[in-house]
Amino acid sequence: MREIKSEIRHGDCLEILPDYPDNTFDLIVTSPPYADRRKHTYGGTPPEKYVEWFLPRSEQFLRVLKPTGTFVLNIKEKAENGERHTFVIELILALRKQGWLWTEEFIWHKKNCYPGKWPNRFRDAWERCLQFNKTRQFKMNQEAVMVPMGDWREARLKSLGRNDVVRFDSQVGSGFGKNIANWIGRDKAYPTNVLHLATECGNKSHSAAFPQELPEWFIKLFTDEGDSVLDPFVGSGTTCKAAHDLRRNSVGIDTVRQYCEIANAEVAPLEYQLLEKGPKYGKNNGKPNKKLH
Repeated sequence: MREIKSEIRHGDCLEILPDYPDNTFDLIVTSPPYADRRKHTYGGTPPEKYVEWFLPRSEQFLRVLKPTGTFVLNIKEKAENGERHTFVIELILALRKQGWLWTEEFIWHKKNCYPGKWPNRFRDAWERCLQFNKTRQFKMNQEAVMVPMGDWREARLKSLGRNDVVRFDSQVGSGFGKNIANWIGRDKAYPTNVLHLATECGNKSHSAAFPQELPEWFIKLFTDEGDSVLDPFVGSGTTCKAAHDLRRNSVGIDTVRQYCEIANAEVAPLEYQLLEKGPKYGKNNGKPNKKLH
C-alpha cells in the first residue's frame, strides 16, 4: 500500500509555500481567519485591508495548485454598523483578477445553530465555501459524494404522469422539466450545493474548528487516493486528519504554534511532524523539529 506523507508546519503560509514547487497540490481547502475575528490569536485584519492581506497568499496558492486542482475557501462576511460588510465580495472579484475562476459557491448550513437575533437581523446559520479553479478542466468525482435517494421516491415514483417520462416544456415558462422516470431503480442521487452539517462541538482548544465532515466532503469530491491536500490555515488540524483518513497526502500550516501543537497531537499516531520555518517562527529553518507526541 502506498505510503501517505503528511506535515504540520509552523509559520506564515506566505513564507512557507515558496518551499514547494509549482503545481504540487491537488486540493487546497481552508478556513482563514475572518476579518477582525480571533484577534487574541491571529491579530485580526480589518475588513478594509483583508483583500490586501489575502492576495499575496492566494498568489502562492495559485502557483502551488495543479492545473487540474481546486481551491475551496470557507469564509464568512461580518456585519458592521448595521449592515453586511462587502470584503468577501471584494475578495471574490480580486481573486478573479488574479487569475482564478470562481467556479461554484457551496453553502454550509449549520444544522445545529442555535437561535439568536440583533436589532436588525437574525443569527447566521450558514457560511460560504467558495470554489476556485485555475482551469475549466479540473478533477471532480461527483459520484463520490452521492446521497441516498430518500423516502420521497416511494410516493413520487410510484405513479408517473405523461410529463414525468420526458423532458417537457414547463407550463409556467421556467424552462425544461425533468424526466422523473430516470430515477426509477436508483438508490442514490447527486447532492445540491447546500451541505447540512453540524458545527464542531468537541473541545479542540480552537475557537473555530469546523467539522471533519466538511473537508472530507471536498476531499472526496476533488481528489483521489494518493493526491495531495493543502490547508494553509490549518488550525487544529481537521483538514489534515480528514486527508489522512481518506489516504491523501497533506500539508497543514499555521502561524500559531499552540494550534500546530494541537494539530500535531491530533494526528500524532499518524506519524506527522511539526516543522518550523525561519527565525520568526523557530530556530530550525524548516528542518524537522522533535515530534510532539
